[in-house]
Order: sequence, then structure tokens, then C-alpha cells
Amino acid sequence: MLGKRQSPIDIREGIPVQLDPIQFDYRPSNFRVIDNGHTVQVNVEPGNGITVMGHRYELLQFHFHRPSEERINGRQYEMVAHLVHKDLDGKLAVVAVLMDQGKAHPLVQQVWNNLPLEKNSEQGAMTQIDLTQLLPEHRHYYTYMGSLTTPPSSEGGLWMVMKQPAGMSREQIGVFSKLYPMNARPVQSAAGRLIKDGQ
Repeated sequence: MLGKRQSPIDIREGIPVQLDPIQFDYRPSNFRVIDNGHTVQVNVEPGNGITVMGHRYELLQFHFHRPSEERINGRQYEMVAHLVHKDLDGKLAVVAVLMDQGKAHPLVQQVWNNLPLEKNSEQGAMTQIDLTQLLPEHRHYYTYMGSLTTPPSSEGGLWMVMKQPAGMSREQIGVFSKLYPMNARPVQSAAGRLIKDGQ
């Protein structure tokens, strides 16, 4: 039974507030790429994390959706990257970075360079990835409570959607489109949820 706090949502009518900045503690890390049949997922070695509202979450993995699952006032973006973090109690915090067509993205290219030839087999990369490259320069964000967007769609997750999109080249978007032309979950009802719009 799915509850009333499913993700993604169309973000509109957020309450304008001063939100504490997300403290990103990301460092160059070894990574492995897997095409798991739903998306391209990047598993990152331990040691990366975020602190939000005084609470620490460790980064587990990040993955991509096309087009973006989240919408901002009805607008959908070319793609989105979801950075999935978990705390010691198993609670999730997801940072979403919207991706628009623009210049080639060096970090995305690193991931594409290490795409495995077969589904469900992990490919370890010879280089390290620096996840700070994925984050936009301006770190203002929207936040709300939601769910995972892939099964089991469990709820109680903290979502933070960065307001400023990152860029990807048309060719880079094309690489993902060959694998997954459309792997976004449809927008779910916001169902009266509080959305904070960080100023």
C-alpha cells in the first residue's frame, strides 16, 4: 500500500524560508558503475556524506533519471542525478541535481567512460571521482519529505532538490538515452505536503 508521501512531485507553492546550507563532505573516491536494469548507478566507497540540520548521512550511491523526475513549477529537465544518503538509523536523504543541456560535464563523462558492457555487472573505475563536481555553484534548495522513486518506494526520506541545474552535453544525454530513453517515475500527488523553498 503506497502512502501519501510518494516522490517525485511537481515543486510549486513552496514556503520561502532561510534553510541551513547542506554541508557536503565529499572527497575524491573510488567508484564502480552498474547498469541495474532501472538506471545507471554509481556505487561510491565510504567516506562521503552530508550534514543537514545537524544530522549526518553517508553517501551510498548516485544514479540518473531521464527526464528529470522532479518538476519545478511544471517544468521538467533533461535529466536528474539522485545522490542517495543514509543515516545510522537507516533513514534516507536524497540530494537531487537537475541536469539541463549545456556544456559537457566532466564527472558524467567519467561515469559514461566506465559503463559496463553487460547489465547487472559492476565495473570498477581506474580513476577516482570527485563528487563536488556534480554540485551546482549555488546551493539553494527545495526540501520536502518523500519516498524512494524506485521499488520499494519506501517513505520517510528527506528530499533536497538543488535549485540551480547542472549542465550536460547533448551527446552525453544521448548516451543515457540509448540505454534508458525514459526511466522517470510519473509525478505523484503532493497531497498537501509542506515544501520549503530555500532563499
